[in-house]
Amino acid sequence: MAVTDLGALVRIPSVSWEGFDPDNVDRSASAVRDLFDGIGIFESVRVARSISGAGLPGQPAVLATRGARNGAPTVLLYAHHDVQPPGNYSEWQSPPYEPTVRGDRLYGRGAADDKAGVVSHLAALRAFTQVVGTGFDLGLVAFIEGEEEFGSPSFAGFLAEHREALAADVIIVADSDNWSTSVPSLTVSLRGNITFRLTVKTLLHASHSGMFGGAVPDAMLVMARLISSLYADDGSVAIERLTAREAPVPDLPLDRLREDTGLLPGVAAIGRGPLLSRMWNQPAITVTGIDAPTVQNASNALIPEVSVRISVRVAPGQHTDEAWSAIEAHLRSRVSFGAHVEISDLNKGEPFLVDAAGWAVTAVKDAMSEAWGTGALETGIGGTIPFLSHLAADFPDAQILITGVEDPDTRAHSPNESLHLGVFHRAILTEAILLANLNSRA
Repeated sequence: MAVTDLGALVRIPSVSWEGFDPDNVDRSASAVRDLFDGIGIFESVRVARSISGAGLPGQPAVLATRGARNGAPTVLLYAHHDVQPPGNYSEWQSPPYEPTVRGDRLYGRGAADDKAGVVSHLAALRAFTQVVGTGFDLGLVAFIEGEEEFGSPSFAGFLAEHREALAADVIIVADSDNWSTSVPSLTVSLRGNITFRLTVKTLLHASHSGMFGGAVPDAMLVMARLISSLYADDGSVAIERLTAREAPVPDLPLDRLREDTGLLPGVAAIGRGPLLSRMWNQPAITVTGIDAPTVQNASNALIPEVSVRISVRVAPGQHTDEAWSAIEAHLRSRVSFGAHVEISDLNKGEPFLVDAAGWAVTAVKDAMSEAWGTGALETGIGGTIPFLSHLAADFPDAQILITGVEDPDTRAHSPNESLHLGVFHRAILTEAILLANLNSRA
């Protein structure tokens, strides 16, 4: 039943980014609401949205609540139903919104990130109620966000409006990965993220490259030099005042990194220090998009304007305001030839560190050991979950558990995203066991 429910959600192209049909996110929210309402254990299930800091309406979230009884704790179950854009359709082996099983994996956009997280909560609740019945004491909140992939711009407003409904003793975030398909992980650190659009202008209009080239700078020249300045010779970040975190990490062989990422033969890894430290504890910069004439449409002309989108991962322990100050100062001080530079569409998501000393951490590790048949590793991830810092600030006494249904071959955000069905089963079982144990705790 869980796989069927997941397949139905994958068929809805719920991309929350600007430029995509928002009706699909509405359809997805309605479908998720109906699934949680259908369990029959929540006192209230509804679709809700708030206003972003820019004054725009946010994407729809699903909020379901049930009050605790007899001193039992309240557990908030978080996941998100929005997905990344599909990318290049030609790179998918099967259509991105047509769930397809090949071997032991289910393929499709959102099959893992994070509609599998949504359905893992749903299936765990079904299993939990089958064992304990519907008269249990545990308080429950299901919060299924609709704009996580777009940076959660309206989450602060949502939290302010629904703070009482979201209050919980334990928060389970099903939006991370596992060490492998046979070894579970509990995520204890996340990098932050700063994204922005960088535009360089040098000319009022395009000019003949043969007649004026060599004397007049084009925007691509300035942009190339500016991007190059962001990196040291070994590919590590060259921006002063971007900090790194010192923390031990497990060993990751280069061969596994090459296999997990599709790194081509002969292409070297970048950065310095242990591989996992580079991905978990150090800053990183990626140019994720570029607006310029395509190769097919290129003419022999000096390009007057070029824009890129840049993503900067911020190491745990550094606030994004401090990091952005360093990034902006670096860029503006390295503009060549007096070119005009504009920075827009700035978004920030804070890094996060989990307090791994709480009783709930012990409880989820015990549940993972029982469900997986092996102990869990405490790991970091290089990605960002923007709303966590808001939750931690508003609910400082809540214990946050970051779990997930992904594995190294999931390829979240990429073509051919997939879910390992064995991991999916064990993630559901883990959460069902954890809920049963928490229900018995006053």
